[in-house]
Amino acid sequence: MRIIGIDPGTLFTGYGIIDFKNNEIKHVVSGVIKIQAFKEQAKRLEVIYSEINSIIKKYKPQEFALETAFYGKNVQSTLKIGYARGVSMLVAIHNKLPMKEYSPREVKKAVVGNGAASKDQVQFMIKKLLCLNNSKIKFDETDALAVAVCHAFKITSPTKRSKTWKEFVEDNPEKIWG
Repeated sequence: MRIIGIDPGTLFTGYGIIDFKNNEIKHVVSGVIKIQAFKEQAKRLEVIYSEINSIIKKYKPQEFALETAFYGKNVQSTLKIGYARGVSMLVAIHNKLPMKEYSPREVKKAVVGNGAASKDQVQFMIKKLLCLNNSKIKFDETDALAVAVCHAFKITSPTKRSKTWKEFVEDNPEKIWG
């Protein structure tokens, strides 16, 4: 299965495509879409849409994974990332790709084993998992690859995670003492 991961941003949008088959992960392509600092936000969004669409047409992924917005102290930054996320979702929808979103914490936990991992730790693990020897790889790129890897791990996980204790009990009656 071919998966594209997106780390959205209005100045830099990271993308990463992996192949995942028989529990083996292979790097296909990754990079950063650098958006010129156009004054109009709409022009930036058009570039993001166009570039991601071209990447999808060229590499033909079957799944689309996207990092959710992280709310920091700056509301304007959060809104701008939301615009980039919306445009990314639209590209997935127009290309009829199944889409899943993952929080930064969820991605870090899947890749590093720690939801509070640093960008350096995520980058290190992605380089190891995908055998990337290029030391010049950008954080936006490794973040996007991490989103794709997280998706691969989540869709092939043999165990279903329960959201509540009640759901856990219903899903696992053999684990309850009578």
